[in-house]
Amino acid sequence: MHKYEIIIYWSDEDESYIAEVPELPGCCADGKTHQEVLKNVEIVINEWIETAKSLGRSVPKPKGRLLFA
Repeated sequence: MHKYEIIIYWSDEDESYIAEVPELPGCCADGKTHQEVLKNVEIVINEWIETAKSLGRSVPKPKGRLLFA
């Protein structure tokens, strides 16, 4: 499990939960439940990292929580 900040919110338009990973541009996933969206975003994080490495791009180190509410 990665230590990147994950933001989860409900999307009425998509009728599902959306998970975004701010430290990894374009990295997001959806799911019908909190559990499903977390499972899906972990898969997408792994794929994002694998793709970046295969293209010779750097992978940001997780910083944890980026913003305070």
